[in-house]
Amino acid sequence: MNDQLDTRRILIFLILAFGIAWAASLAVYLTGGLANSPVLIPNTPVTLAFVLLVFPVMWSPALAHILTRLITREGWRDTALRPNFRRGWKYWLAAWFAPGILTILGGVFFFFVFPQFFDGSLSTLKKMMEQSGQTLPLDPWVIVVIQTLQAFLISPLINSFATFGEEFGWRSYLQQKLLPMGARKMMIVMGVIWGVWHSPVILMGHNYGFDYPGAPFLGPLAMVWFCFVVGTFLGWAALRGGSVWPAVIGHSAINGIAGLATFFVQGKPPSILGPLPVGFVGSIGFSIVAILILISLKDQPTPEATT
Repeated sequence: MNDQLDTRRILIFLILAFGIAWAASLAVYLTGGLANSPVLIPNTPVTLAFVLLVFPVMWSPALAHILTRLITREGWRDTALRPNFRRGWKYWLAAWFAPGILTILGGVFFFFVFPQFFDGSLSTLKKMMEQSGQTLPLDPWVIVVIQTLQAFLISPLINSFATFGEEFGWRSYLQQKLLPMGARKMMIVMGVIWGVWHSPVILMGHNYGFDYPGAPFLGPLAMVWFCFVVGTFLGWAALRGGSVWPAVIGHSAINGIAGLATFFVQGKPPSILGPLPVGFVGSIGFSIVAILILISLKDQPTPEATT
């Protein structure tokens, strides 16, 4: 492994990843933002904002990865696409199930600290069922169990198309390029970069809305923290598993279960704190794991994880 930072390629990658994503985010802002985006397909939730976020924004790191290799004639070694399942199956397993466990732990901790926001009667879910015209005689708890099982067992797979767009850029390319600075420093820098990359959509109300102390400017800081602790877990899974796929699966698992705690909410909890894992308190499970990972890593260059 080269023990020097490839500054030129890192800068090209970052300019492309941020440029594509932020240009698409600007288009969202100029066409009504997230709340008032034009509907592209009548009688569906498919808006211009949805299309721009799912494709050019979420796929901008992958596009930056590909374009950087083409522009700099780097070739296609070390893409981290080989599954390496025999070597890394433990990290695939951790990536598949740990995000759900850590998300639930974070939600439980939030409601323990702020019990006034907990609703064990699931009145929010009951209201959602009524508004949707739900006539099946299902107990709301049955729906919670079904949603939880789906999040644990299916979401890591079905969400992977979207999350691959990010992970093929962040973990497959940039992480390997930053390894010469040492594993610990790399994880911190990766978290900050990934978090700042989200800033435009966070400022438009994504994840946190606007009804929280310090809105909307504290939201991007909370996202940096979330991306640091979650990114450390995803980066560790990719590094130890020798493949980008554990990170893709882990990212998909997080997206699939992140909203589970909303079924138990009453009132208006400060989204900057929780109960979702993007809040400072709701992320406690990921935070503890990230700290343990950083302690276990040696702050020195780490061999590249994959070919």
